Amino acid sequence: MSEKSAWVLTEGMAGMVTQAVGLAEAIGLPFQAKTISLRTPWRWLPPRFWPNGVLGLDTAADSLAPPWPDLVISCGRKSIGPALAIKRRSGGRTFAVHIQNPHLPLRSFDLIVAATHDRLTGDNVIVTRGALHRVTKSRLEVEGAEHAGTLSGLPRPLTAVLVGGPNRVFRMTPAIVHDFAAKLSKFVNETSGTLAVTPSRRTGTENVAALRAGLKDTASVIWDGKGKNPYFGYLALADQIIVTCDSVSMVSEACATGKPVYVFDLPGGGEKFRRFHDTLRGSGITRPFHGGMENWQYEPFDDTADVAMEVRRRMNDAALRHT
Repeated sequence: MSEKSAWVLTEGMAGMVTQAVGLAEAIGLPFQAKTISLRTPWRWLPPRFWPNGVLGLDTAADSLAPPWPDLVISCGRKSIGPALAIKRRSGGRTFAVHIQNPHLPLRSFDLIVAATHDRLTGDNVIVTRGALHRVTKSRLEVEGAEHAGTLSGLPRPLTAVLVGGPNRVFRMTPAIVHDFAAKLSKFVNETSGTLAVTPSRRTGTENVAALRAGLKDTASVIWDGKGKNPYFGYLALADQIIVTCDSVSMVSEACATGKPVYVFDLPGGGEKFRRFHDTLRGSGITRPFHGGMENWQYEPFDDTADVAMEVRRRMNDAALRHT
């Protein structure tokens, strides 16, 4: 399949890009990542109301023009219309994969990738336990080697702390972060180890300041937001991981390492998040973080590799049908 090509279409949000790019990398085709931005009225209308073949892009979007790719991977509502338009304009030759529930007839796409908590089933639906991601053994080896020097000599065990932020269903405030930091301090003091903390863009200035203040007297390294994010390096080098509950992607990436994963619960949440976290806890993969040290083992899951294998198989089958 090395002679074929792929496009990745997202709205540019980190969680969407990670899933779509992670799948493209696992499939192994040369690909271009393109950011979708829609003009009026397409930005307001659900994809089911779009006329056939309309791309709906505005001037801020990346160009979508022939030659059309052999594979298009889309993630996010705004990418649905352009992905289906590409498939139609290619005469059906482009194999279309959508990540997450498209809220369209399932047969609109050749393949849909949906997590268990989406409760979506069908002949062309692959159900995963969590979000697709970019965590691979080779990436962790490279990133671990790159960041080993900055963490060498620090007391072990090393605990990676992945901090998300507020979103449409979860709250994060300086007061909540203060409580989180207190539990982290208790944890690191009990383990006599070190915290390697990486906030995200969603964490926010005030929450990061509260985190730094709460951990000022602990053995911790907190990424300052400058240069390359050490996220993958911390995952690679950590003995255990603590992650906030607001991101299915961050939790899924942590669980791909096979290391103990504690999840810190934030106020709020929705039914999909509850189903996701209940599934992982019920399977013995994650445990809630209350500030105490535990130890357990589980078999890491690699949904991304499994989905990539199925995409390649179905693309080959489709190519045979068109010959």
